Amino acid sequence: MGPLNGNGRKQLVSDINVTPLVDVMLVLLIIFMVTAPMMTQGLDVDLPETTTKSLRQDENPIVVTIDKDGKISLGQSEVSRKMLFQDLSSLGEGQKEKPIYLKADKAVAYGVVVAIMADIKKAGFDKLGMITRPEEDE
Repeated sequence: MGPLNGNGRKQLVSDINVTPLVDVMLVLLIIFMVTAPMMTQGLDVDLPETTTKSLRQDENPIVVTIDKDGKISLGQSEVSRKMLFQDLSSLGEGQKEKPIYLKADKAVAYGVVVAIMADIKKAGFDKLGMITRPEEDE
């Protein structure tokens, strides 16, 4: 049934019914609100280089290196993750007061770097630093 005009006759309505349009737009809005947080989990991030000056070194620090293939080195010798923890744990208390530096290739997975950092902390080292290269001027 259409609306009645003044004389009681039905007349065609030339207005757009916006109710279905609003329904569709609300459904789309809800879908985008639900899926938007899921889209941010797998982003590749190329971290920036540092702009700080390097610190003076009076003594030879302990350096743990992780290369792009995930191989771990303590000083100049290659070790496994388990051996790294054992070697660091076996050092005396005087050695554990010294700073230890972690040098990781930027292609190494973040989880691997965090796991090595956790092993260093668990071995008793409180002064852990990261070795970075200075930002290059373009």
